[in-house]
Amino acid sequence: MVTPDEIRVVAQALPRSYEVFVRGQIKFRVGQIVWLALSKDGERMGCGFPKEMRQAAVDAEPHKFQLPDQGDMRFNWIHVRLEAIDSDEMRELVEEAWSRAVPLYVAQEYGRSRGYR
Repeated sequence: MVTPDEIRVVAQALPRSYEVFVRGQIKFRVGQIVWLALSKDGERMGCGFPKEMRQAAVDAEPHKFQLPDQGDMRFNWIHVRLEAIDSDEMRELVEEAWSRAVPLYVAQEYGRSRGYR
């Protein structure tokens, strides 16, 4: 299980990412794009995720993933239960969501600095 504070540490360290507080909820943006949000109760995070893959993720691991509310289905977004993931999976989900919001060269530069291919 990961905590919202652990997620915030990872998200705050990503280039061009900044934290905002909107209607009582912590969100992270790149420019005006919201790429990660923490639920008010601290039990879930919503993050960028490919639309074409999210139903398969929910079907494969319903204890971990949930579809967004009907009004948010048009976005590339998924909800993740924090009690169902570990630190490594959290980092992977957060970095992947962030990489969809920044220019490709920023994500590639970050990946090289972390030793990713």
